[in-house]
Amino acid sequence: MQEKQPSFSIKHWSDDDKPREKLLQKGTLALSDAELIAILIGSGSRSESAVELSKRILASVDNHLNELGRLSIKDLTKFKGIGEAKAVTIAAAMEIGRRRRGEAAQRISKINGSADAFELLLPQMGDLRHEEFWILYLNNANKVLLTSQISKGGLTGTLVDIRIIMKQALEVGAVGLILAHNHPSGTLRASEADIEVTQKIKSAAKALDIRVLDHLIITQQKYYSFADDNML
Repeated sequence: MQEKQPSFSIKHWSDDDKPREKLLQKGTLALSDAELIAILIGSGSRSESAVELSKRILASVDNHLNELGRLSIKDLTKFKGIGEAKAVTIAAAMEIGRRRRGEAAQRISKINGSADAFELLLPQMGDLRHEEFWILYLNNANKVLLTSQISKGGLTGTLVDIRIIMKQALEVGAVGLILAHNHPSGTLRASEADIEVTQKIKSAAKALDIRVLDHLIITQQKYYSFADDNML
């Protein structure tokens, strides 16, 4: 007589262990990241539950939701049990989370330090797989007049046109600049090229009586500040 194989379906679990029922009874905070993702994908495969599949996906990114947000549809569909529809659902949820954080960041209108600049720029730059260079243009009260993407490049660098930066500064009447670019590699070390472009922009801005207040290197969760490290 063949032994009956155990069921991996969530419907056979107790209500306390079912993600949807658990959320209804105890609220969203009671659920783990894997359980929340399991609700998104709805089902696993014949060999594992939606929760186990979600745990496997999270383990591939060291259980970091920010890293999960960087996975493409193609990356997600490599997991057995994740088809295109489930991958799109996960990607959409990650984007909603990014936009929600972006809305909160937009309420920062005055920059009081490097942390404020980081929070304002992170939603635009944190998940990028290529480098981009951005500028915050400030008035004399350190209020943000304009947030502008100056350039975008590849995995290891981007070209910066200093003339564009100065032109925009004059157009909006900025007296202060905060420079920022991201490092997709996750390193928070300023390269020689980073230092050189900072000094070039600083020299050009000084001729127009505009100050470079900081230059941030941004990764998914952290940042490096030239000003905080007395590098300006």
